[in-house]
Order: sequence, then C-alpha cells, then structure tokens
Amino acid sequence: MPKQKSYSKNVFINCPFDTKYFELLKTLVFTVVYFGFNPRIALESSDSGQSRLDKIVALIKDSKYSIHDLSRLQAKSIDEYYRLNMPFELGIDYGLRVFNRSYSEKRSLILETERFDYMKAISDINGFDIKNHCDIPEQLVECLRSWFAETVGLRNLNSSDKIYSDFIEYNTDLFREKMNKYAGKHTSTEAEKFADSEIQQMTMPEYVDAIIEWKISK
Repeated sequence: MPKQKSYSKNVFINCPFDTKYFELLKTLVFTVVYFGFNPRIALESSDSGQSRLDKIVALIKDSKYSIHDLSRLQAKSIDEYYRLNMPFELGIDYGLRVFNRSYSEKRSLILETERFDYMKAISDINGFDIKNHCDIPEQLVECLRSWFAETVGLRNLNSSDKIYSDFIEYNTDLFREKMNKYAGKHTSTEAEKFADSEIQQMTMPEYVDAIIEWKISK
C-alpha cells in the first residue's frame, strides 16, 4: 500500500487515555501541532466496523514519526495488571521499522515518568534514548522540543518555556471563546459551566482543529 502524502508530517501518539494523563495528553497534542505536524491517535475516530488493533496498525503505517509514552506501565494496586498496550504498540512500530525496508526511515520517541522506570518491566529496550517527563507538562514540552530538534531535524525552535506559555494562552483563549458563546443568554455561572463542559467533551479532531485555528490567528 502506498504511503499517504501526509506520511512525513504524521506523528503517531501511543499513550494512556486515563483522566490522570489527560493534561499531559493535551500538552503533547498541542506541542505536536505547534511544530506543524499532525498528531495521529486512536481517539481520532470511532468506527465500530474497524477493530482497535487494525486502526492502530494503520495509524503506525501512516506515520513517519511516533511518540510512545510508557509512563503508566506499573500496576498501582494489588491484583492490578501491568498496562501492556503501550509497549505492545511500541513493538509493532519497532517491528515495522526493522523488518520492512520501506519503513526504515521511521523515527520514534520513547517517554517515561522517572528515569529508568521502564527497566522494571521492559529491559529489552535498554540502550534506547528515552526521555523522562516526571508527569510535569512543562518537562514534557522540553522532552518534545529536544526530540523535534535532535531527531526530526527542526531548527530555530522557540524555547520550551515559550511553547508552554503559548499552550496556557491557547487554553485561556479557548475558554474565553466558549464563554462568549453563552454570554448574554445565560448567567455568568451558567456560561462558565457550559463552556467548561463543552471543552471537556471536545473530541480529539475538534481539539486538534481548535489548536490549528488558534495558530493561524496568531
């Protein structure tokens, strides 16, 4: 199957989707779009006629770049299993790159929370250049900026502090836009509630489109 025209601009994102990770996910998606790339993630569509695994394989094949966050591997309570989806998807991506010459130019970033945490669960990737973000959004931006410069080859990038500041500004502008939508028709308390609810319910395509529109307006 021929590669899509957007292949060289697509970044497959392999990460947890739980509520505790959500702030990091928003930061991650924003930064990818900020640098002019297309985040590709399983949440971007909900076709019931396609299995989740088939969707993930298609996204990996359509993306020259991949970001794999292994920061949620560890079980947190008794009888809870390790979360293996993320290393499994990393394995698919790595296998495609190694065993198919057509994809030998693929490049990846592996993330974790604390340095060397991955060694407790998946020591086979010892020796890979793995960056840790400590579950701090600002540090995640720093990891991403470094990778886009070192591996993707981007130059003249804004500092990570500036990028994160723009992320905060984007969120402020997004909330203000949603508030204005309800202003005049509802009380300020109701408008705030509705705006917050609308933002929380935004799908991934809506969220990405909002970032792109914000970037264009600046």
